[in-house]
Amino acid sequence: MYKTYWKESVVYEVYLRSFKDSDGDGIGDLNGLISKADYFSELGVDTIWLSPVYVSPNVDNGYDIKDYCAIQHEYGTMEQWEQLLDELHKRNIRLIMDLVLNHTSDEHPWFVEAKSSRDSRYRDFYIWRPAGDDGGPPNNWTSYLGKPAWTYDEDSGEYYLHLYNAKQPDLNWDNPELRAEMYKIMTFWLDKGIDGFRMDAINSISKDQRFPDTSKTKLQANGEPYTKNGPRIHEFLREMNDKVFSGYQIFTAGETSKVTENDVLMYTKPERRELSMVLSAEASKLADCEEDQWQSKEWGLDDLREVMKMWQKDVGEPGGWFGLYLSNHDQPRMVATFGDQGQYRVQSAKMLAILLHTLKGTPFILQGEELGMTNHPGLIRIEDFNEQQAHSYYDVMVKERGEPEELIMERIRQKSRDHARTPMQWDGSPNAGFTEGRPWLPVHPDYKEVNLKAQLDDPDSVFHFYKKLIRLRKEHPVMVYGDFDLMLEDHQQIFAYTRHDKAEEWLILLNFSNEEAHWKLPELEAERLLGADFLFGNYPGETEPKCHRQGTLKPYEGLVYRRYQEKSTV
Repeated sequence: MYKTYWKESVVYEVYLRSFKDSDGDGIGDLNGLISKADYFSELGVDTIWLSPVYVSPNVDNGYDIKDYCAIQHEYGTMEQWEQLLDELHKRNIRLIMDLVLNHTSDEHPWFVEAKSSRDSRYRDFYIWRPAGDDGGPPNNWTSYLGKPAWTYDEDSGEYYLHLYNAKQPDLNWDNPELRAEMYKIMTFWLDKGIDGFRMDAINSISKDQRFPDTSKTKLQANGEPYTKNGPRIHEFLREMNDKVFSGYQIFTAGETSKVTENDVLMYTKPERRELSMVLSAEASKLADCEEDQWQSKEWGLDDLREVMKMWQKDVGEPGGWFGLYLSNHDQPRMVATFGDQGQYRVQSAKMLAILLHTLKGTPFILQGEELGMTNHPGLIRIEDFNEQQAHSYYDVMVKERGEPEELIMERIRQKSRDHARTPMQWDGSPNAGFTEGRPWLPVHPDYKEVNLKAQLDDPDSVFHFYKKLIRLRKEHPVMVYGDFDLMLEDHQQIFAYTRHDKAEEWLILLNFSNEEAHWKLPELEAERLLGADFLFGNYPGETEPKCHRQGTLKPYEGLVYRRYQEKSTV
């Protein structure tokens, strides 16, 4: 097993817009983040992933970039960003920047120039095609917003491709001049001393240049077979690594989707010189229908177990590496998806934290996750939502197709990304201590009970449980590098597995239901694990005895047992 610091790290995602506002405009900013630098040391994380802070028209909250090498005015200045980097490094905390490589804003100077003339040097920085045989778009692809993936430019008489909003045109990575310019941008930030990149939608940058029609009938991104893991993706990543990344002591985390085990191994095995790790949303999207991501489907523990088995065994053990998460700024809160927002909020938040930190891979925490934050119940009407995909879905389904408004709104209320983006809950003061102004998104109404200040004073809080897990991960290499084996593979309530190395073996038992769950170890495993010490659980005051062959888990209970290997010197 190749050992390195970024496998041992715990990464904390700061969605800056919602983290801490310092000037009362209701939008989080760099000075607010700087003021909370000690918080990360208190929690124990060692790496911050900072959401995009570049100049942007904010069609997609910063993921539509107008200038890659300047700071958005509402967030602060380059001098403040440099102060942030310095303050984090003083505390031995790394900073990775969010890098958007698939597309820019349509206000980026490159695209403005590209639209001005077919002869512009920048024309081929983007993907242009003439109309199809029927006079319409070049093919039948849809965007992630559920609308056509091509927009017609009347002045030049061609269509340009955009997998997202029409105001986010896709870049043409087949153009070596474009690649050279993007490498300059990466070098600009690396020379400032950052510690790496989280790379947005990285496996979309190589497209099938034939641009064929798709037979997929799904509403969003039906052209994915031709836009994911494309024909030149590995060439581009190796070139990126050789020309830029290899000259710095950094790590890269690539956001991917629609990847197989072999894809991940090709992206992350060290000898291939591509990415350090990939981030995949597969687990967090278990409830999404393939035909329409806003519709939900039933899922069970077998489905989650199958996903985890694939990434833990088929990728982790041959030498690939994953960044682990159950929620981020693009998914609803994990407690709402996998746990219980009501009676068992605290227990399920802690149980999911055990899962996140005891699997093989680098844990990624979304801000507020360590407090057990949940989906916002007050986002009711379409006007209450900010994210562009929710508004696009409403337009397509209600305004264009005439679907019942309440049906569509119920889907949006359940799955909107805005749930993950509501302001961080620092204390019980107005607006949860996030701002003295009007917050850009409403604060969750539970902030007087669910906030950092209250949890700091409660040793049994979700916050202190996260601290404990992060500390244990630093103290026990088995949590990082140990092998993974599933247990109780047919159990419909309990997700159980072991992590083991030459020194110790851990047994993890997690109840994913709101009812008691009985467990019984198979004979061979019971003989090996009998008498293992109780290490910790997620119910306060837990006094579990040593491991027996069978037992019962409370609703959303998680138990962790440990036994030392016979020849261990520990």
